[in-house]
Amino acid sequence: MTPDAIAAILVLLSKVQGTPYIPGGNSAAGTDCSGLASWVANTAVGRDPFSGRFSTANEASELASRGFVHGAAPNALVIGWNASHTAVTLPDGTAVSSGEGGGVKFGGPGAYQGQFTHYMHLPVVANTPPEDPGPPRA
Repeated sequence: MTPDAIAAILVLLSKVQGTPYIPGGNSAAGTDCSGLASWVANTAVGRDPFSGRFSTANEASELASRGFVHGAAPNALVIGWNASHTAVTLPDGTAVSSGEGGGVKFGGPGAYQGQFTHYMHLPVVANTPPEDPGPPRA
């Protein structure tokens, strides 16, 4: 995940903050915890946020298909979950969730909740500038 992807996630979250909690939701009208985690994971890898929604039942395979690796890691996008809930912690430590006392919000324990039994992360990598082709040839 690049710094540009982090910026895209922050733009997404600023737009959806306060979105109501709706079980199974996957739109601006409302979402649940898995919908929010899907939006963030999709955005992190350059996908449309609302494509490829997953649930806690298939979260490991869906995250792996997006390049996430098992375990938590500092300075990475981390998603934690159990059989009934999931939440996100951004690389800067900001927690984001839906369904913890309402809809989409910042704050709380995020991915590092004691109730979670699974964690996956997407490491942050630097933006790579395009390769310099060198001077023109005569």
